[in-house]
Amino acid sequence: MSDTTSFTTSTTSAFTEIALPSQPVVYEVNTRVWLREIERRTGRPTGLGDVPGEAWDEITPRGVDAVWLMGVWERSPEGLRIALDNADLRASFTRALPDAGPDDIAGSPYCVRRYEVDAALGGTAGLAAARAALDRRGVGLLLDYVPNHVAPDSPWLTEHPDCFVRGTPGDLARDPSAYLAAHGSVFARGRDPFFPPWPDVVQLDAFSPALRTLTADTLTAIGAQCDGVRCDMAMLLMNDVFSRTWAAHAGPVPDDDFWSAVLPAVRSRRPGMLFMAEAYWDLERALQQQGFDLTYDKRLYDRLLHEDAASVRGHLTAGLDYQRRLVRFLENHDEPRAASTLAPDQERAAAVVIATLPGATLWHEGQFTGRRTHLPVFLTRRPDEPADEALRTFHARLLTAVADSGMRLGRWRLLECTGWPDNPSHRDLLAWCWTGDTGRRHLVVVNLSDRAAQARIRLPWAELAVSSCRLTDLLDDVRYVRDGRELLDAGLFVDLGGWGHHVFTVEPEPEPEPEPEPRHGG
Repeated sequence: MSDTTSFTTSTTSAFTEIALPSQPVVYEVNTRVWLREIERRTGRPTGLGDVPGEAWDEITPRGVDAVWLMGVWERSPEGLRIALDNADLRASFTRALPDAGPDDIAGSPYCVRRYEVDAALGGTAGLAAARAALDRRGVGLLLDYVPNHVAPDSPWLTEHPDCFVRGTPGDLARDPSAYLAAHGSVFARGRDPFFPPWPDVVQLDAFSPALRTLTADTLTAIGAQCDGVRCDMAMLLMNDVFSRTWAAHAGPVPDDDFWSAVLPAVRSRRPGMLFMAEAYWDLERALQQQGFDLTYDKRLYDRLLHEDAASVRGHLTAGLDYQRRLVRFLENHDEPRAASTLAPDQERAAAVVIATLPGATLWHEGQFTGRRTHLPVFLTRRPDEPADEALRTFHARLLTAVADSGMRLGRWRLLECTGWPDNPSHRDLLAWCWTGDTGRRHLVVVNLSDRAAQARIRLPWAELAVSSCRLTDLLDDVRYVRDGRELLDAGLFVDLGGWGHHVFTVEPEPEPEPEPEPRHGG
């Protein structure tokens, strides 16, 4: 996928054409929590069709290309009952929200009963109004799809029984936590290969031709309501993974992988639809090869949180075609809040990395204001937390600067940081540059350590050798003037404190204005 590839919205007359970039900036919103907080502010019941303009403005800051409204589909009453009976889940609710009551628990958004917008959120009309509000702001809409399982009270169990992994009465008697009896049959509960079964969902059969057709039809219908989908745990449906998970119950392995069969069928009807895969276990490239536009980059997340600059640098040596299709993030609804896992300066340094690399970026509502509570997705209310206004200002400046600079439309290159025999601190620094077609040049340098680091960084722009150069940091407007030949030969000398960073524009220093000729009296 090239940098010029675009994804467009549906061409229905209700919406204008929105071209999402191939490396979009995505903002995730927990829909129910967000609507409930708007309701508290306005004092009025609030569905998706009732959101005031200023609330849409808040979640579409400059630099955001698409909003992911997480959790809009109809949730399962049976799934909610199962969750409320689960002591571990109830304990997680009260840890996050000590005064959680029945009205605060709605069941899991990944225990989907039907792919219809939940009536509690305003139904299909409410979602259409939400999409129109985003459309007016030039922002696309992403929604969820859960390919691995559905709720135990989903109509699919009776309408499409051949789409599920089945068990026997003996399986149910031997392991009742892994199977359930419904509608005169025994069905397997949903799972991944490394954890016990999920008690509130029923497992779909990735090898079933009927499921593949049903999935393509469902995604096509979803595509009429949004610009793309984030597919939950997409790797679970891959032939190899599904075979390992369900070897005793899966039938013959199909010739085509699940996504290789499903995605082309959807694209033939929704050619502009974007597909993002939640992906783990180093299966990102395989999912890209099977048709996904974008895949989670969990490896980079782990390296930024738990490893050093050398580990991150090694990760960034992967091919650019692959990197451009990764989704970089520091948090989402599955991960702990960044403010709770990273020191403030470390979080800012990591955010600069995420924002200025090739690939899509994913930001989570509340991340910019320093929320620390990791909220279970079952809850519709979160605790009040004071906003970190300095962090909010930093993120607004970062996203705006990157968007306005146009750097991510250019050509990216990882740069080498060199040091001296008696000073190995250069190993803590990362550097890369962007070169635009119109001659724009940007340099990013980040210190991924809590100690000062120095290095020389040779810049690749030979045309700068003929003049002095001005480097302007987009995040604080500090300017430096350096000799262009030095930048190419010895390299730019950088001295950054712990977790420090630069996001520079690099341009020739303008020639000074000539002094005016002296005037002589006559």
